[in-house]
Amino acid sequence: MIAIGPALASQPAWLKAVSIIVGTFILEDVATVLSGVAARAGHVSIALALGALWFGVAIGDLGLYGLGAAGARWPRLRRFLTLPKQERTQDWFSKNVIRIVAISRFVPGARLPLYTACGFFHAPFLRFALTAVLAPLVWTTLLFLLAMRIGGWLLAHQGGWRWAGLAGFVLCIVVVGRLIARIQTVSQ
Repeated sequence: MIAIGPALASQPAWLKAVSIIVGTFILEDVATVLSGVAARAGHVSIALALGALWFGVAIGDLGLYGLGAAGARWPRLRRFLTLPKQERTQDWFSKNVIRIVAISRFVPGARLPLYTACGFFHAPFLRFALTAVLAPLVWTTLLFLLAMRIGGWLLAHQGGWRWAGLAGFVLCIVVVGRLIARIQTVSQ
């Protein structure tokens, strides 16, 4: 969501949904947190926010698979992809696609390289797609509900400082995700 406030409440539902979907393409966790806070404040319905989040995340994840598949066909695109270097990778991705998608959903920084690798190494698309669509139902919903809870408390109890508290909450989500991704990169 680009903004949380009274102006958002007056926007048509389709524009709210598009804002949330576009937000998932930019920073998914931030879009989820801001959508949860907006829902808690009554600026967007819970059903619309969650539906747009799930749709945006699913389209983004399927797009990453497609990017990997396109990289397998076009060498010029391949140089922009981060792919694992491992023998017999195609067989490994085919056998472990459900595990890869489910685990990478909960590990910050893992989706881009692993989802594009799934496409690049032709992991079974149907298994990938089903897992990529179902896993966010758990993760995104949990983060959304947490954001509603914390965001609601901040909106109710922090008076004039509530926006600073919300910004701090969003920043915390982003920084923790980046920190975990960096720790993973260093340990590999």
